Amino acid sequence: MKSVYAALRLLLAASLPVAFAATAEEWRGRSIYQIITDRFALPQGSSSSTCDPGAQTFCGGTWNSIRENLDYVQDAGFTAIWISPVNQNYEGPRSAYGDPYHGYWMADISQLNSRFGTAEDLKALSAELHRRNMYLMVDVVVNNVMATSTTPDYSKYFFKDASFYHPYCPIQWGNATSEEECWMGDERVPLPDIDTRNPTVISRYGEWITNLVKEYSIDGLRIDAAKHVQMDFWPQFCEKAGVFCMGEVFGGQEVDPIAQYQGAQALDSVLNFPMYTALVEAFKIPGPANVSAVAHVFEESRTKFKDVGLLGNFLENHDLPRWHNLSVDPQSMYNAMTFNFMSDGIPVVYYGQEQAFSGSADPFNREPLWPSEYAKTDAYKLMATLNQLRNFLVNTTDWVKQEAELLTTSPYGFALMKGSVISILTNIGSPPQNGTHIAVTSPYASGTAMINILTCQQWAVGAKGMLDAQYTLGGVPTILIPSDMLDGSGLCGAELRTTANNGGRADALSSSPHLSPFASPFSLALIALISLFFAMTS
Repeated sequence: MKSVYAALRLLLAASLPVAFAATAEEWRGRSIYQIITDRFALPQGSSSSTCDPGAQTFCGGTWNSIRENLDYVQDAGFTAIWISPVNQNYEGPRSAYGDPYHGYWMADISQLNSRFGTAEDLKALSAELHRRNMYLMVDVVVNNVMATSTTPDYSKYFFKDASFYHPYCPIQWGNATSEEECWMGDERVPLPDIDTRNPTVISRYGEWITNLVKEYSIDGLRIDAAKHVQMDFWPQFCEKAGVFCMGEVFGGQEVDPIAQYQGAQALDSVLNFPMYTALVEAFKIPGPANVSAVAHVFEESRTKFKDVGLLGNFLENHDLPRWHNLSVDPQSMYNAMTFNFMSDGIPVVYYGQEQAFSGSADPFNREPLWPSEYAKTDAYKLMATLNQLRNFLVNTTDWVKQEAELLTTSPYGFALMKGSVISILTNIGSPPQNGTHIAVTSPYASGTAMINILTCQQWAVGAKGMLDAQYTLGGVPTILIPSDMLDGSGLCGAELRTTANNGGRADALSSSPHLSPFASPFSLALIALISLFFAMTS
């Protein structure tokens, strides 16, 4: 009986359609919700909901609890999630910096992290995302493993001999060779640096990532500490993965050091740290209100990045203080966030940003989400509206491939145009300011009917294409689009037309690049035959 069962399972597997790997081009139109697996949701029936970020220990989130709460993400319009690393972490006595609840302290990467679930659980999460026509991005750590001394027992790691690691040395920051070959962390929790020039390491990493992506139908990778690995390692690694690769190249407002990591010589994409830094300078309250910082990074990025449309735009992540920790005014986030959705690049939102979490740096920026009771806050609703417009434009026009341009800048903000959409953003904050305005010269003819999709207010283009944003109601963002372009969007009273990429549940299966495993008539018939067989023999 077991041999018959095994044969039937093999026959079924062979009959199912194969999921297609998601390319950079397919990721261009996505929006990403970043999740720390341990902190997003508790399993059903959990007895405790207590979670102190400062305790630096496990709070109980799993892959299953993410899957069970995907409605919260999809209802906000996100079309992808990025989750914590899935591989085995350090298992031992509590370290000087707590437990590896975050998932970044690698041990044997050929194994899964049992704290987050089983292989079947991860596959179920991937399958459910694909059923919803959403993508799965998984964080991977290639640069290092984790230890509790500078003379670790290497036998517990994937690479089990000291010859596969650089000798211990503390990093000399600003020295590129030292940043690539010396150890991150410190002497209390060192992170042994893997020698990614070693041919065996290169080969085994290629096999590992090929198998990981295939086994769990992963659509994209976020690569931790990418600049701490020599650049020429990445093209071969990502080719073996066969999916979109977005790297973390931590930095500030300077474009050059980060832009060099995007392109055929390195990675498909990087997280946009220069623009993040500029947005903080321009929008946080209190702050310098330095709008020119955004304008400078915006223009420089167009010439120095290989493809600004693939950059990851963000306001928060697990390594940075929450926006609400930096800025006291909610409108500052609304305006900066609108830039990330309506400009070039892929918007990335860190879980809890929509709940105005206010933790400072690690570990306090890793709060549990469940105490929020997943409320549909004003920020959540804004994200949903931004995603709804963006997904509509992605699916009905070539908007996502059109390059954004700045129409005007002023001390109070700026106007941005991408495709047919004009976004007017301000840094003045929530209080009404009579007499403050941003005047924009648009390419639209006088009298063109526009609509502000955030308020559904009708606008008319003035003489010589002028648009004038007034702030008598406070510094709210403005997003204008010709009224006749909203048909099918579901926005501002327009009819909703469900499209393949907007997260609509009705046709998620029929249009997804990840075909339903039960899509073909032959598969359906085979499943029925198997069910009948076991019913008769049980």
